[in-house]
Amino acid sequence: MPGLIRGVARTAVVAGTATAVSNRVSRRQAGRWAAQEAPPPQQQAPQPTYAPAPPAPAPAPVDMDARIARLTQLAALRDQGVLSPAEFEAQKSQILAG
Repeated sequence: MPGLIRGVARTAVVAGTATAVSNRVSRRQAGRWAAQEAPPPQQQAPQPTYAPAPPAPAPAPVDMDARIARLTQLAALRDQGVLSPAEFEAQKSQILAG
């Protein structure tokens, strides 16, 4: 009886190994066939080119007299104590920036 069990066990091992190998080969072949049947990747259409934007219009002429008058008013308000030096500097930088 022990020889019979050993033979059955050996057959089971061989059959299990054969099944595992067969399954692996089948999966590998299916993957290869799927890759061959897959359509080639779509080529992307070329991006359209656009003309560059026109340059920004030239800024309006700066009225320096109006800026000087505004700065003079701010200096007077600072000297009177209505504006703090920090507020004066902030307003001055806004006027000079445009």
